[in-house]
Amino acid sequence: MPNLEELVQEINRFEAIISEWDESQRCVAVGLKRAIEALHKAALTNLIKSLKQESMSALRHAVSDEVVYAVLLYHELVKPPKPPLAQRIQTALEEVRPGLKSHNGDVELVAIKPPDTVEVRLIGTCSNCLASTLTLSQGVEQAIKNHCPEITKVVAVNNPIGNNTTSGLISPFSSKITSTWIKVATIEQVPEFSVLAVQLAGSSLILHRQGIIVICYRNACTHLGSALDRGKVENGIITCPSHGFQYKLETGECLTAPDVSLQSYPVKIKDDKVFVKLQQL
Repeated sequence: MPNLEELVQEINRFEAIISEWDESQRCVAVGLKRAIEALHKAALTNLIKSLKQESMSALRHAVSDEVVYAVLLYHELVKPPKPPLAQRIQTALEEVRPGLKSHNGDVELVAIKPPDTVEVRLIGTCSNCLASTLTLSQGVEQAIKNHCPEITKVVAVNNPIGNNTTSGLISPFSSKITSTWIKVATIEQVPEFSVLAVQLAGSSLILHRQGIIVICYRNACTHLGSALDRGKVENGIITCPSHGFQYKLETGECLTAPDVSLQSYPVKIKDDKVFVKLQQL
């Protein structure tokens, strides 16, 4: 009795021969193949219905045979085996990882807690993102649930103590922090209908002017830290060029995720010069 591998090799041999025929001959062979397959599928469907009614154990025994299973799988009469849960979760994380890495972020699986919970850790820029909850729900959580319908809860756990990157942010508990007013521009250099990006003391900032009032924010979207200076400004609203998050330049309020805002810095103007107050070590 030939095994599955031998049977498949025989089929492949005949398909290779048919591929050398002219188009009219191939069409006849393909038509015959489809007609035979349709007949077999109809017969197998009726057989399965009968076995389900009479003996489920007999049906399970039949499907355990690799040749029977292969034929039923070919005709889509049985479902292919589902990969293990951990493998499907990793597949989901691989889907969202390129987008996170483009902003110096990443995600890792922490734990699977049966029957319905997965713990993940957002790392890199994502671990400090003020909108990490939105990142989790819109990206990571949705991807996991698409691949693993049995998972209903995706929980983000914090980074281990001592392993939390700060992406250039200064801890407010540092005893060596000092505040300094630094000249960054002149009034004329700061636009009213756009923003001016400046690099200062290792920080990227954006400046915006409304009349004689100048406002300064950190040049980073609260979503994934993308630079905002290339975003479109319209009606006092700047739109992040990466994922479309919008902010009111007057207040820094995020219109896309109202619970977060742009990080602002104190500003003062003296003799038409703009000074920004920064914390430095």
